[in-house]
Amino acid sequence: MKKVLVIGAGFMGAGIAQVCAQSGYRVFLTDSNAEALEKAVADIKWSVEKLARKGLVTEAPETVLGRLSPEQGLMKAAESDWVIEAVIEEEGLKKEIFEELDHLAPAETPLASNTSSIPISRLASATKCPERVLGLHFFGPVPFMALVEVIKGEKTSDDVFERGVAFVQSLGKWPLPVHRDIPGFVINRILFSAFRECAELIDEGIVTPENIDVGMRLGLGWNIGPFEIADNAGLDTFLRVGKAMKALGEDHLVPRSDRVERMVNEGRLGRKVGKGFYRYTADGKRLPWDSDS
Repeated sequence: MKKVLVIGAGFMGAGIAQVCAQSGYRVFLTDSNAEALEKAVADIKWSVEKLARKGLVTEAPETVLGRLSPEQGLMKAAESDWVIEAVIEEEGLKKEIFEELDHLAPAETPLASNTSSIPISRLASATKCPERVLGLHFFGPVPFMALVEVIKGEKTSDDVFERGVAFVQSLGKWPLPVHRDIPGFVINRILFSAFRECAELIDEGIVTPENIDVGMRLGLGWNIGPFEIADNAGLDTFLRVGKAMKALGEDHLVPRSDRVERMVNEGRLGRKVGKGFYRYTADGKRLPWDSDS
C-alpha cells in the first residue's frame, strides 16, 4: 500500500489526508499543534461517516479511517511515497519544513506543497534536490472540490511533474497542469483579480456582497460567488495569501482596501467561526451580514 505524509492538520491538510485515505493510501497526518491534530482526526471521522451514509464512500468508514494515523514530527517521511506540505501560507516556515524533508525522505519521494501563492521554486531552493519538488494546490473543501493544480517549478523534473498528474488522478481529482511557476499560479490569480474588483465595488457602496454573489451565480454561471468563496476559505487565509501576493510584487491582484484585514481583526474569519461577509447559524445556514461595516 502506498504511503502519504500530510504535514499540517488544518482545514486543507485534513481534507487532503481524508481524500488520500478514501483513495486507498496509507496516510500519516502530522501537526505541531496536538489539539489541531486531534480535531482534524475527529473532523475526518465525522466527514467520512457522513459521506458513507449518503453513499458517497463505498467502503465502511472504519476501513477508510483505519488507513489514517496521527503522527508527531516528520519522521514518517522516511517511509512515505508522497509528502504533501499543507501548513499556513508563510514562506519561512515552509522552507524550514522542506529543508528537513530533504534529509528525511528517500530520494525518489516527491515533495509537494499545497501553497496557494508562493512559487514552488522558492520553496525548492531550501532543498538539495529541487527536481523532486512540485506544487499540488488543492481547493477546499478538498473532499468535494474536483480540481488540483499541479505546478512545475523551475527545476522540477518532467518525471516528478508527470507523477504528480497521475497521483492527482488516483485521488479521483482533475489535474490542471501549470507549466510556469508564477505567484498564485492560475485559478487564484483569476479569483483574486475578480475579488479585488468586487471588494472595491462594495467599498464604494455600489453593491452589497450578497448581490454580487447572486449576480456571479446567475449572470456568469459561478456555482458560488467570490464572497462566499472567501468565507469558505477563511478570511484569515485570504489575508495571508493577499499579503504573500503583494510581497511577491503582484499588487495588481490585491484589493487596495483594508476591509479584509479589518474583518480579521474583528474576528470575522468566515464560515468556520460563524461570521465573515455573511453570518452563519449553528446548522450552517448563510444569512446576510446586517451591518454597515
